[in-house]
Amino acid sequence: MNDLTTSLAVSASGMEAQANRLRHVSENIANADTPGYRRKVISFDQVVESGTVRAGKVRLDPRELPEIYSPGHPMANEAGYYNGSNVDLMIEIADAREAQRSYDANVRLFDQARQMMQSLFEVLRR
Repeated sequence: MNDLTTSLAVSASGMEAQANRLRHVSENIANADTPGYRRKVISFDQVVESGTVRAGKVRLDPRELPEIYSPGHPMANEAGYYNGSNVDLMIEIADAREAQRSYDANVRLFDQARQMMQSLFEVLRR
């Protein structure tokens, strides 16, 4: 029984971490055209005692911001340039797909462990 509850906890923590990752990816996509916006990157930390995973600290992508030439832009400097965003939509879409697939895999694992627990309870009630 302990293994099943551990499976539930591990898959639930995976779902929570991937949902957090999807939230940051969606923020990045929403701000792709925001001047001066730096892409948010999240890592995962494993909790050794329980085997669960959690979202780590959010870091800002250190890559340089591209300079965009647009003399009429309100944020443009004297030379006509302003700092754009360092969000690459292709990377964000790939990250979103990976996070969604990982989330779905954790949902399936959670559901299977839950079904096994229900079957076990039914056998014990007899």
